[in-house]
Amino acid sequence: MAAGETQLYAKVSNKLKSRSTSLLLEPLLALGFPAHTALKALAATGRKTAEEALDWLHCHCNDPSLDDPIPQEYGLFLCPTGPLLEKLQEFWRESRRQCAKNKAHEIFPHVTLCDFFTCEDHKVECLYEALKRAGDRILGSFPSVIPLVLHSSISYLGFFIHDSSADIIREFAMSFATEASVLADCTVKPCTKQLHLTLAHKFYPHHQRTLEQLARAIPLSPGCQWTATLYSRDMRFVHYQTLKATFQYKPQNTDELNLSPGDYIFVDPTQQKEASEGWVIGISRWTGCRGFLPENYTERANESDTWVKHRTYTFSLAMDLNSRRDGEASSRRNGEFHPPQTSRSLSSVQALQATILRRSVLVVRHGERVDQIFGKSWLQQCSTPDGKYYRPDLNFPCSLPRRRNGIKDFENDPPLSSCGIFQSRLVGEALLDSGIRITSVFVSPALRCVQTAKHILEELKLEKKIKIRVEPGIFEWTKWEVGKNIPTLMTLEELKEANFNVDANYRSLLWVCASVKKIQRKENGSWWILP
Repeated sequence: MAAGETQLYAKVSNKLKSRSTSLLLEPLLALGFPAHTALKALAATGRKTAEEALDWLHCHCNDPSLDDPIPQEYGLFLCPTGPLLEKLQEFWRESRRQCAKNKAHEIFPHVTLCDFFTCEDHKVECLYEALKRAGDRILGSFPSVIPLVLHSSISYLGFFIHDSSADIIREFAMSFATEASVLADCTVKPCTKQLHLTLAHKFYPHHQRTLEQLARAIPLSPGCQWTATLYSRDMRFVHYQTLKATFQYKPQNTDELNLSPGDYIFVDPTQQKEASEGWVIGISRWTGCRGFLPENYTERANESDTWVKHRTYTFSLAMDLNSRRDGEASSRRNGEFHPPQTSRSLSSVQALQATILRRSVLVVRHGERVDQIFGKSWLQQCSTPDGKYYRPDLNFPCSLPRRRNGIKDFENDPPLSSCGIFQSRLVGEALLDSGIRITSVFVSPALRCVQTAKHILEELKLEKKIKIRVEPGIFEWTKWEVGKNIPTLMTLEELKEANFNVDANYRSLLWVCASVKKIQRKENGSWWILP
């Protein structure tokens, strides 16, 4: 680890009191990620688990802004839960159906407690402590019921919070701002104006009466448990439009984005001059990469859909343990909040690290080869009398690479058929859809295997980033043990000339096996080396 990164990590470790920080950060550092990018990944994923941060880093490996010191923006909101939340969400759906979408639909039901502010990635844990301290300070005086008064105007509809309840909530917001300033060196501006829960904003005037009728149907008598929730967002895309992919799209050109259903794309409306009709230029939230995409493969998303939930503090006697424990995040299933476990054993930590450090080997069989389809005489079927190749059938490849001894070298080293090439590309497409990350490729020196690897990497968009390592040790040499002729394989120079991105610097280990030395079989079938 570089000296600067070591100092930063030491500073972070000393600053944060929670043991959970090292549990999240150390596995990422152990995998070789720089401290600043590991901290950035943790902040971007809400510091929930190291696995989520690791997935984020893998997806953003080509993100041009990965090393940029751009912090997240954070906001604190008071959010209703339980029956009141369900009724508010019902109002959201019905008001949108009857009166179209307005600005209130961009964000979930909430009361804003402070303006968005920035916090350095290595100080985010301190925000969680600030939230806990502020909540503990006013927990005993927090009102069991917050009275909500409906207010309506020509462009606004919402509930106002008055009197002592509003004063206590403002006191909590002020306390959080003070603690965040002390612990995390953040400048937080708490809300000092009229506290409100917006129902509709910037709607058409003729919709006001309908919206009022829907709002009056919201029952306010049931008690509601309120939670203070800390969210973050990417400050670069605050004024961008957010699109959500509804269909899968495979790029046809290098400047296009890959889309999967559910992906979010940030689009700057002022930067669309280069885009053709029906296309937009956007930045993928999933990868951080910029490119063109078909607009009809997407739909408009809400502003808060891309926000990241960090921590909550529940104002009740049975306080949410998530606000007490750093490094853990609450989950919300079926409309209910479930607190996390109160402790983590050593074995679970080891299991976490084992999961992160685990590596897999994918073994792929080559695609269909021409001699399997056209028989041993396939070479005679596609050769002219003067030894040149021609394509007698569509399942023959379009062309063959040049070899030093001419076309006869293909007899024992046949290429893929057209169907074999198609099969290889399907494998690459399936790997791309699965999200599996490929880091190294080793292939047999047989042409059909090198071709298979090449087409898989092309579908993964990795043909220029990952070099193919030709490893003789995985060739099926035993097939030739009873024969007198060893197949003539293409050299690295010939493969490079044929546009195969092979690694010329890779050197095979001279394994003590049948693949590299003269051998003889024992009676039990095993191999031994002749002197």
